[in-house]
Amino acid sequence: MQHAIFLPALAMVVLTFAVWWRMYFIRIGEMRRERIHPQSVATSTQMAARLVDTRAADNFRNLFELPVLFYLALVVAALTAQVNAITLALAWLFVVLRVAHSWIQCGYNTVMHRFAAYVAGGLVLWTLWGVLAFGLLHG
Repeated sequence: MQHAIFLPALAMVVLTFAVWWRMYFIRIGEMRRERIHPQSVATSTQMAARLVDTRAADNFRNLFELPVLFYLALVVAALTAQVNAITLALAWLFVVLRVAHSWIQCGYNTVMHRFAAYVAGGLVLWTLWGVLAFGLLHG
């Protein structure tokens, strides 16, 4: 059961890989269509000024913010023998909410829908850390 905590991490890696590929194809496609020379988008400021569709790139960056704490939480759960139904359920719920966030941001991108998925995912992550902290302090 201990190794089961790493399956949500694998799912997040798959999500990150999928968004990375989407970002690559959208960016290359737009640069070809608009005849944008790669050097003219060498910095993030230049890229924001020249490229129209940055949804996947924005989402890709988001996948390295809160998820960093998620990955660490999974390692803490494994190392402190706190892999159980609660931590697994919270981990999978976080993944589901991050998939929803990515789907919204890379797709129709309605800010309030995306924000709701983000806040819900954040609350799940903080709850996971609360459970882990309780286990560490009282275990």
